This record gives sequence, structure tokens and C-alpha cells, in this order.
Amino acid sequence: MAMAAPPLRVLLVPQKSFPVSTKFPSFSLSQLSIRPVRTKTIAARHSVSVATTSALEVEQAPLSAPSAKVLPFRVGHGFDLHRLEPGYPLIIGGINIPHDRGCEAHSDGDVLLHCVVDAILGALGLPDIGQIFPDNDPKWKGAPSSVFVKEAVRLMQETGYELGNLDATLILQRPKVSPHKEAIKANLSALLGADPSVVNLKAKTHEKVDSLGENRSIAAHTVVLLMRR
Repeated sequence: MAMAAPPLRVLLVPQKSFPVSTKFPSFSLSQLSIRPVRTKTIAARHSVSVATTSALEVEQAPLSAPSAKVLPFRVGHGFDLHRLEPGYPLIIGGINIPHDRGCEAHSDGDVLLHCVVDAILGALGLPDIGQIFPDNDPKWKGAPSSVFVKEAVRLMQETGYELGNLDATLILQRPKVSPHKEAIKANLSALLGADPSVVNLKAKTHEKVDSLGENRSIAAHTVVLLMRR
């Protein structure tokens, strides 16, 4: 009769150089928190020293004040729109245009001169016409817009610029501007102190679309190029 094989035993013999009690000491619960060394590394990575901040400010200083840079040319765009109502005069470019409606506004409502002023102020990087000549100031009540143009020209010249050229577009359904175009252009050139050859004026209808096309409003766009004197 064959003898039964003795049961298999597995004997785990701990190595002397790696005692069981000290084999994994770094995985104790108290040591699973972020170590101080690592915390310092993270903080240092996301912090900027005072010296570094100062260096960044110095390097970026020229970009923070672009208006201080002297440019040989400056371009500005102006836009204005006024509602047309009965009982008001229609003044465009300082010229009184016969019509059954006029611009309802705090000043004389000259839509062309207003957007010319905004274009010049924009080219100079200055506030718009509404901030310099606010409509809640009684002294501008009914004021001729030529006053605003002269002030814009004064600011332009004080800054060291002159008008290179001006291109304006009037948008209105009625009345026809063509009979008055040359008078408007001549007066605008005189106000700007510019040669008429650098002042251009166009007029467009709005194809009877929205308030402009229905003779309920009038608008104007102006682009100016200023040149360093």
C-alpha cells in the first residue's frame, strides 16, 4: 500500500536585512499627508517675488501707455444719428437745409459736424463728444456745432497733428443733399482749416428701410486721417 504524501508546507523566512516590522515604514497613516518639502515646492512654484514683479512691470511699462507714443499718422472714425421731428431746423455741415423736419437734439443737431468731431477726438484717443460737451450742460443748449469743431481742431493742433484728409457719408432719405453739397463742403473745410481737396462728402439714401429710410432719422459716418506736423 502506497504511503500518502505529507501535506505541503510553505515556510516564509524573513530576510535578515529587511525585517517585517520595518519593511514598509513610509506607508504608515501618519506619513500619507503631504510632506513639508513638497508643500514648499508647490508654494514656490506659484509665487512671484517682489523683485520678479518689479521686473515684469518694467518690461511691460511701454505697453501700458500706448497713447504716449508719438505716431506719424492717426485714424479716427465718427458716427452720429438724430431723430427727425417737425418744428426743428435741419442743419447739415453748418448749412440750413430747407425741409419739413429737423434734428431733435440738445445743440443744433448737426449730425455731420457731430460725427466729424467724434472722428477727430477718436483719432487723438480722447473722450467722445458727449463727454466733452455733455447734453445735460445748459451752456450747450442750442449751441452751434461749429463751436465743437473748433475745439476739436484746437486739440488736434495742440497735440501736434493736422488733417490729412476726411471722408464723410450722410445717410438720409430726404431731402436731396446734392444741391447743397458744395456749400456744405466749403463750410466744413473752412471750419477745419483744411483745403477743400482733402475733404470729401457723400450722401446715400437708406432704400426706405427702417427709420433712416422712412425719413424719421438722419445719420452720418466720418473717417479722418491725422498727420504729424
